[in-house]
Amino acid sequence: MNHRRHFIQTLGSAAALAALSPLVARAQGLEQVKILYGFPPGSAGDSVARRVGEKLAGSAYTKNAAVVENKPGAGGRIALETLKSAPADGSVLALAPVSGLSVYPHIYSRLSYAPTDFAQVSIGAIMHHGLAVGPMVPAQVKTLKDFLAWAKANPAQASYGSPGAGSMPHLLGALLGLRSGVDLKHVPYRGTVPGITDLVGGQIASTMNPSGDYLSYAKAGKLRVLATSGPQRSPYSPNVPTFAEQGFGDLTVEEWFGFYAPAKTPAAVIASASAAINQALKEKVVLDSLAMVGLIAHGSTPEEMARSQKAEFERWGPLVKQTGFTAES
Repeated sequence: MNHRRHFIQTLGSAAALAALSPLVARAQGLEQVKILYGFPPGSAGDSVARRVGEKLAGSAYTKNAAVVENKPGAGGRIALETLKSAPADGSVLALAPVSGLSVYPHIYSRLSYAPTDFAQVSIGAIMHHGLAVGPMVPAQVKTLKDFLAWAKANPAQASYGSPGAGSMPHLLGALLGLRSGVDLKHVPYRGTVPGITDLVGGQIASTMNPSGDYLSYAKAGKLRVLATSGPQRSPYSPNVPTFAEQGFGDLTVEEWFGFYAPAKTPAAVIASASAAINQALKEKVVLDSLAMVGLIAHGSTPEEMARSQKAEFERWGPLVKQTGFTAES
């Protein structure tokens, strides 16, 4: 599993950023930077864009705090499509989940962008996904095994919501159904909030979402999280066992949000942006803000981000084939 987890090793930031310093010195500070984010305000990733964006002010990269522009729709693809044609001068970045470049190319035969259209800048945060059940599922269902038994016995109600067709939570649910032999019907939503609203309202049995989006609802007793996708238990839900602990090892996933620039952005500008983002991710206010939505702040060099993205791309190709899902299905 090391090839999937290498990016969570402690970054030798001082050495890495020192090596970049000649490039940073040559980069001209921009007046204003825009960060595109392909999902609505209020979601976990939006917090990454906003909290990091605020802390870029006064850096060698940009004089002012970044402006975040939400471009929701199409599972985050609209933001990446917009970035593809943006000026390659560092003035526009996008924050995107790695699935947009490691999973979507396996799903969409006519994807309007290619991974090579973008330059990696830095990872921003790591998230785990989780399966939660709401009031439609009886209170005695307390484990993943219990839920699968209930779903098998209640096929008409055996469904799970996700933030969108082709998203990593959607595919995790599809793999869970395949591995368990239980027919779990997928219900795609436009983001996490509408799905969780239906879950706590008893309109759907379960959802697969970033586990941080469940935190406040779980604390209030409105839903129960049965499993999370990390290699270890989430620090925010230490009492919830992982999928691997419950017999589903290939549902181990750490998805990350990363900052991207247009492909032809000069190396000096990429280095300057990466250094500023990594510095912002060390700020206590940023760490605390991301922790509140269940995210683990984590920076990287552009090279580390590229290696991790490549490993995810290679991993998900065969898994997507196993689920049989395509954009046309």
